[in-house]
Amino acid sequence: MRQSMTLIPTLRELPSDAEIKSHQLLLRAGFIKQIASGVYSYMPLAKRALDHIEQIIREEMENAGAAELLLPALQPAELWQESGRWYTYGEELMRINDRHDRSFSLGPTHEEVITSIVSDSVPSYKRLPITLYQIQTKFRDEKRPRFGLLRGREFIMKDAYSFHTSEESLDEVYQKMHQAYTNIFTRCGLDFRAVLADSGSIGGKDTQEFMVLSEIGEDTIAYSDASSYAANIEMAEVHQVYERSDEPEKELSKVETPGKKTISEVSGFLNVQPSHVIKSLVLIVDEEPIMVLVRGDHEINDIKVKNALDASSVEFADEERTKELLNCSFGSIGPVNLPATLKIVADNAVEAMVNAVCGANEDDFHYINVIPGRDFHVDKYADLRFIQEGDPSPDGNGTIRFARGIEVGHIFKLGTTYSKAMSATFLDENGKAHPYIMGCYGIGVSRTLAAVAEQFNDENGLIWPTAIAPYDIHLIPVNMKDTEQKDLAEKLYTELKEHRYNVLFDDRNERPGVKFKDSDLIGMPVRVTVGKKAAEGIVEVKIRKSGEMQEVKAGDLLEVLTNIFKEL
Repeated sequence: MRQSMTLIPTLRELPSDAEIKSHQLLLRAGFIKQIASGVYSYMPLAKRALDHIEQIIREEMENAGAAELLLPALQPAELWQESGRWYTYGEELMRINDRHDRSFSLGPTHEEVITSIVSDSVPSYKRLPITLYQIQTKFRDEKRPRFGLLRGREFIMKDAYSFHTSEESLDEVYQKMHQAYTNIFTRCGLDFRAVLADSGSIGGKDTQEFMVLSEIGEDTIAYSDASSYAANIEMAEVHQVYERSDEPEKELSKVETPGKKTISEVSGFLNVQPSHVIKSLVLIVDEEPIMVLVRGDHEINDIKVKNALDASSVEFADEERTKELLNCSFGSIGPVNLPATLKIVADNAVEAMVNAVCGANEDDFHYINVIPGRDFHVDKYADLRFIQEGDPSPDGNGTIRFARGIEVGHIFKLGTTYSKAMSATFLDENGKAHPYIMGCYGIGVSRTLAAVAEQFNDENGLIWPTAIAPYDIHLIPVNMKDTEQKDLAEKLYTELKEHRYNVLFDDRNERPGVKFKDSDLIGMPVRVTVGKKAAEGIVEVKIRKSGEMQEVKAGDLLEVLTNIFKEL
């Protein structure tokens, strides 16, 4: 492609509203243009990179036995009402009405649509298992779009869905998809980890996220420093044995703690360690208030609370609701002398506490010498806290360390979550109806583009991995008005294309400095410069990643490039 015939609107100034490197560089290098908050146009360079990512996805999906289709972005409300998600998905679901006042949504995901289609089209076990996927634009009304393509309101996604007659069949395809995703992100050149995760609003169980390691990632990964264990911090289990102290039990007593509300304030005032204080909070679990207890040096993990209680929704009660229940403010609540109707669940660490401190359900007062089981009853003990750096790894190997990550893929075992809700069944060999057992597998395609940009850059611009680079080679004649440079560049352009290289030919009448700055900014793997030695048949070859440069005879260029691309 001749650069004069395409659109690459590079910017010299750093965009003021771009917070992270990938957002800044994709804007500056002319890959994307913002149309509205969280909504972007993909310019020609981005479209080519996205096409390459999508081609990798298609190849690996086909290898995994998945067939491509394309589902409508506009989905009737009836399907979402049938699954129940019309009422539970939340404000991110973009709802619209047509001229006849019929309700629709712009699809953030397609479980309902695909379940309906398969239910109508695959009535017998003889056609199962089957895996179907699409690559399509999705819509989510994000409250705060940010980080460019990493959290937008309109984005490109690959979503696949598998349908099975048995859990064993689902397990087999789940593993195939895990391998396919590993292949996809490896081929894209990314440094990533597959981590245990929560299924969130999609539903189901047994789920893994594919996380690209990045300091700006919105998710925290807990990983072992001695094994392959990795999990989203929300799902990392705490496998720690808490030894109960053998110190003599003391008598419960109430003490005044004027103005002391936080764990650090209370522990400092009473001269005890934070680990000696019981942290108490009220959570609303499926509309029922429940008190949750953890040790003062730990944090409550609401996802674990949800899973431990097999709940549909969990949220922290605000201070107004807490006062209604306990007649005291945050920082003074505790499990002693609670109303009989208020259940208590506690983290495993609480059970081992002796002579602890907790709120007295009276502002400016706390209890000391509190002992679980003696002074209050716990309805259930479970792992309810966030894992911490330095904790033992759940797999028994090494200790936990933290890293930040960008989620680019997610695979789920949905089970019968949607098929039961939507009465989607197949007939077995005896003619008996059963709900489909389902799997779901998503990749953020545009998010992957941003994740690559986040990992592959330097102070001069982007550095694209060869597999997804918009072009293999950036061919730059320094001066298009110089006949010898122009003629040699045109000759090389033709030869390179004939040898199936994708070439961006900078035929613009721009200053050399502008051309070179643009070239570094947009970051093609190899730059070939035709300059002052064109008359001698010599060109300069530069590898963008390493900065290595060499002069090459034009006649040897193809051989040199072959060797370079073998190494990239």
